[in-house]
Amino acid sequence: MEPTRHVDDLTALPLDRPTGCPFDPPAGLAEVREQQPLVRMRYPDGHLGWLATGHSTVRAILADSRFSSRYELMHYPVPGAEFTELPPAPVGDLTGIDPPEHTRYRRLLAGKFTVRRMRELTARVERIAADHLDAMERHGPAVDLVEAYAHPVPALMICELLGVPEADREAFTRRAAAIGDPDAAPEQRLAAMNGLGEFVHELVLAKRAAPTEDILSDLTATDLSDAELAGIGGFLLAAGLDTTANMIALGTFALLGHPEQAGALRADPSLADQAVEELLRYLSIAHTGVRTALEDVEVDGRLVRAGESVTVSIQAANRDPARFAEPDTLDLRRGATGHLAFGHGVHQCLGQQLARVEMRVALPALFTRFPTLRLAVPPGEVPLRAPDASLYGVRRLPVTWDVEPA
Repeated sequence: MEPTRHVDDLTALPLDRPTGCPFDPPAGLAEVREQQPLVRMRYPDGHLGWLATGHSTVRAILADSRFSSRYELMHYPVPGAEFTELPPAPVGDLTGIDPPEHTRYRRLLAGKFTVRRMRELTARVERIAADHLDAMERHGPAVDLVEAYAHPVPALMICELLGVPEADREAFTRRAAAIGDPDAAPEQRLAAMNGLGEFVHELVLAKRAAPTEDILSDLTATDLSDAELAGIGGFLLAAGLDTTANMIALGTFALLGHPEQAGALRADPSLADQAVEELLRYLSIAHTGVRTALEDVEVDGRLVRAGESVTVSIQAANRDPARFAEPDTLDLRRGATGHLAFGHGVHQCLGQQLARVEMRVALPALFTRFPTLRLAVPPGEVPLRAPDASLYGVRRLPVTWDVEPA
């Protein structure tokens, strides 16, 4: 059933990004996609699975219920990992489970993240962003934008959504930052994760005893157990903090590298919606996923057999010229609808509307407040996350600006 190969089987997932092009995917992905959007690939554990790079192919796989998201079924495509087999998803982790368990959690949460409810939070995001821009202005140049702005804006919004008391928010965000810190030692991240898990569990108990107006309090009225509530709280934190923080920071870096695009956004704040969608497409920080076939499935005329893992390259799909004209060009006026930065199908990102609101506020506000914003170091000296990191982004983003004379 399987046709003759058009390209050789891959011996590894392409990971190396082009030198001097920090926003572009590994060149090897485009080379594969141009020849065949679904190819055989050898995984680090020896498994012979697949790599999908074409937009329509990736989208179809993500939408197909015959492909599983369960961690324990997948083979990990990135070499050098500390494991060859993944454990099942922890309680409350929606990413690594399938229906009907996934459906139960998703139905309870979906109404909390509607477009309307997230847009109602816009004023609060604006206030948080303004407070941190004020702090940057008082501090004066130069600052690390990740620490000063990109991380705290989504962190404080997560606090709002989960109902973290004001007195606990500093400790909460500090632990959250340690979990996502690529420079932290594994034992430091584990300690922070355990500490945050204990905190969220205690928060759940407090919400049961005295509910307030937040997501955790709302969920105490459901049939979810304390362990499930704590797990969901931790999942929402992990899914909504490091992702958005990286998009704000890496998006700023990209705009500073394309001053004509930054100027367009500064001159026309109404461009924010289109700008956010294009940055999501162009950067694709959650760049790679894996699905495993539960039964034999034909995809693009090729037979994916039950038990075989398929690595879906979101970054390659979002740069597919069959879907986006001149895909390697950053164009804030493009109208990048149809990108897969938030995934597709039943596992499409639950918090995507919140992420959009945060980015639509944070980026224009930053460039409006500091019209002379620029890198404080040469672009090649901006420290980037490792190519095999699950989320791509900057470790730090040193920026500076001109200060108006008093």
